[in-house]
Amino acid sequence: MVIMRPLAVLRHDLPASLVVFLVAVPLSLGIALASGAPVAAGLVAAVVGGIVAGALGGSVLQVSGPAAGLTVVMAETIQTFGWAVTCAITVAAGACQILLGLSRIARAALAISPAIVHGMLAGIGVTIVLGQLHVILGGKAQSSAVENVAELPAQIVAHHDAATIVGLITIGLLLLWPKLPAAVRKVPGPLAAIAVATVVSVVSGMTLPRVELPGDLLNVHLVPQLPDGGWSGFALAVVTIALIASVESLLSAVAVDRMHTGPRANLDRELVGQGAANMLSGALGGLPVTGVIVRSSTNVTAGAKSRASAVLHGVWVLLFVVLLAGLIQSIPLAALAGLLVHVGAKLVNPGHMKTVLAHGDLPVYLLTLAGVVVFDLLTGVLAGIGLAVVLMLRRTVWSGIHIERESTGREGDNWRVVVEGVLTFLSVPRLSKVLGTVPGGVTVRLELVVDYLDHAAFESLHTWQQAHERAGGTVEVDEVGHPWFGEGKAGRPTRSRVAASRAVPRWLAPWSEWQAAEAVEIPAQQTRRGATEFHRRAAPLLRDTLSGLADGQRPRTLFITCGDSRIVPNLITTSGPGDLFTIRNIGNLVPPGQADASMNASIEYAVGVLGVEEIVVCGHSSCGAMAALADGPPPGPLSAWLRHAEPSAHRLGSATLDGAVPDREGDRLALHNVLQQLEHLREYPAVAAAEPAGKLQLTGMYFHVGDAQVYLFDEAGRTFRPAGAPVVVPGA
Repeated sequence: MVIMRPLAVLRHDLPASLVVFLVAVPLSLGIALASGAPVAAGLVAAVVGGIVAGALGGSVLQVSGPAAGLTVVMAETIQTFGWAVTCAITVAAGACQILLGLSRIARAALAISPAIVHGMLAGIGVTIVLGQLHVILGGKAQSSAVENVAELPAQIVAHHDAATIVGLITIGLLLLWPKLPAAVRKVPGPLAAIAVATVVSVVSGMTLPRVELPGDLLNVHLVPQLPDGGWSGFALAVVTIALIASVESLLSAVAVDRMHTGPRANLDRELVGQGAANMLSGALGGLPVTGVIVRSSTNVTAGAKSRASAVLHGVWVLLFVVLLAGLIQSIPLAALAGLLVHVGAKLVNPGHMKTVLAHGDLPVYLLTLAGVVVFDLLTGVLAGIGLAVVLMLRRTVWSGIHIERESTGREGDNWRVVVEGVLTFLSVPRLSKVLGTVPGGVTVRLELVVDYLDHAAFESLHTWQQAHERAGGTVEVDEVGHPWFGEGKAGRPTRSRVAASRAVPRWLAPWSEWQAAEAVEIPAQQTRRGATEFHRRAAPLLRDTLSGLADGQRPRTLFITCGDSRIVPNLITTSGPGDLFTIRNIGNLVPPGQADASMNASIEYAVGVLGVEEIVVCGHSSCGAMAALADGPPPGPLSAWLRHAEPSAHRLGSATLDGAVPDREGDRLALHNVLQQLEHLREYPAVAAAEPAGKLQLTGMYFHVGDAQVYLFDEAGRTFRPAGAPVVVPGA
């Protein structure tokens, strides 16, 4: 069902449909002639493709019609079977497309690399430009892009007549149009350019080729016929046309989606719409229909907003060609060629080349472009897919292997070998070469940061380790992420990534998890081992960041939290060096009335000197300080300190986590305590001045240790909500 808003149709889709119509008519006639089909067959396909595929298809802005990508296939089919049987082949191909759409396999087109789609667009653009330049220069386009290139020098130096003037006027207007005032640009540039070029050619009396229409335009006396024999060839032709038409339509739909920000294409529905259009086009004596990127890109560029533009373009092809054939026959072919050169040039987008270059896919882009230009669309796309698969396999089996000597004060003592990525038999030669450079008798730390380790790679590593240790050296195998090597030595190798147990990176995991295997129990050894790991792993990653902070800090947040060892502020806020100015004490307390000189100085420095924009007070579950406050702390320093928390114990009402009251009294008190400390903060002069001025925000936070869940206080809802949950905005 097509729902069209009248105002949007009149403002955007109606003008766009006229522009697409002007492009579609000569293209449809030319494709029919190039295919050896009746001229009217191209117009029938344009009408049916626009109306049927436009209304039923899944791509809102895609325009369908006869496509140049099927020209060679159709010419061979018509020569082999005749036109009547070819119409039956088109009907059967449409039925196959409907079955493909109903089977819901069209989404496989989304797996095609953007580099292939952009290369396809660029290839089509280059092909169009090369062909239509001949028309602008007063000649005729050749049958292939290669021939167009070969003939172009002679065409350029030849005598140029009125066609060149009209073509240049069209291109000049199209280039100038975006720079004109907005009031003028309400008329689509392509429509204005064609109109001006046509008027100039008619008024000046130019003699040049114009659009030609046959007198019996829609008088097609053929109906589909089944062949008398050769059913295998018939079936092959059906499958070939169905597949090529489907691939071209889906790629075009994906490409069109990249050109606009409106609704995304439903590719399964698009195949059903294309199939229905092909069945009707074949039944009426028309060429096969596909989604056509030239018309579709023109549709988007002209400002279309809904499928009404595609449908209306089909209506105009029907009505204007029949009723206003004389007007259309006034349009110079050179003007349409100028429009097509402009459209084709825009398909070669330098921004796309920069993007694919940044992602390492430029070879795929260039091969697809070259394949489309030199051969045809399907060959170019298949070549691009093949190269993309090869590059994908290469990247999948990539192994980063490097070796370095660690500075230990004794030259040649310790060496470090790091292996990253996927380590398979393909990497064994390079691995052996690198390991062969390690001197004998030294200590080697082998770090396996690998996603997969196959049998050949394991054997290579294990054999080298044994040989190195027999020669008096030492090999320490450090398995990060997966126990590939250790499991292999134990006789139970891990054979898939799913079966490999993941380990937390050492700079995040507690000592108890990663030092237990090395029997590190003495606290001093744990600290020293941890510092060594930082130097080896984290320091290289942080060195650039820390070098920028060497001369001063500019934190955005003052973070006040408990001294509890389970609370790691940078971990639960995903922050790093220079982000948080942290104050920790028992119970995350802010003594009221500036009673604590240390807290007073810290807040004054953070707000007044560092200029932090936020102060966070973070409490947590299972807080020992809150449990002691609830039960009554024992006499001594703890009791004296917790007197600053007594106002929290006397708060009225209930504090909740996402609307629920915690079961344990200590957790309920911890929530009240966060809110109370925020009130204490507002008593400090620096905070009292900055918050009302909008320079400072106070945030209440609560960390549930067992669930690893961060909660933030929602002022409007008066509850602590999970981080990331929608927050109620007052007055919204």
